Amino acid sequence: MITLYGSTASRAHRTLWMLKELGLPFEHVPLGFTDGSTREPAFLAINPNGRVPALDDDGFVVVESMAINLYLARKHGGPLAPAGLREEALATQWSFWVVTEVEKPLLLASANRKLFAPERRVEAEALMAIAKLDRPMKVLDAHLAQQAHLLGARFTVADLNVATVMDLAPQCGIALEAWPNVARWHAACLARPAAADWKDVSFSIPRPADALGMLRMFV
Repeated sequence: MITLYGSTASRAHRTLWMLKELGLPFEHVPLGFTDGSTREPAFLAINPNGRVPALDDDGFVVVESMAINLYLARKHGGPLAPAGLREEALATQWSFWVVTEVEKPLLLASANRKLFAPERRVEAEALMAIAKLDRPMKVLDAHLAQQAHLLGARFTVADLNVATVMDLAPQCGIALEAWPNVARWHAACLARPAAADWKDVSFSIPRPADALGMLRMFV
């Protein structure tokens, strides 16, 4: 039996999408990350880091959403899984790429466009963060000009992992049209039926004294 811990308003949403793409039965325990639920002893016994998501697959626990999804793809196969060692390397590459190159500036921009309380938003910070997105997004746009998806013609775990990091962009008023191939690809990813649970941002976060400290709040 698979049990997934974490609310849809967290990185657990990408594993919910993955489980639904694979058609796997699972139990969902929607722990939040703002009410102290992830710091309770019962959950710390599952993930001592006190962060979601965490996946329990018949007693085997995996944490970190990207690793969880890559594990599920490898275990259950099908069209979402990499076909061979090279595609597996590329799926891992793109999953690491989006976390290191895109996630931080996108979170900062999203927070200043929607997730912070209106009076705590700083548009100059949002614009600075969006400007930092241009270089990696051009890399992705050029790649997607050559093929429909990250690994070729079909949708895979690589697309899912990268698309879920970028979900905040259209929801927080950050247009992707400057990178037309990315915009086309992302819209196609979100149109998949299994993605339906993450259509709108329904949470907010307080602004920390150091705006960049907000990145540590997303667990």
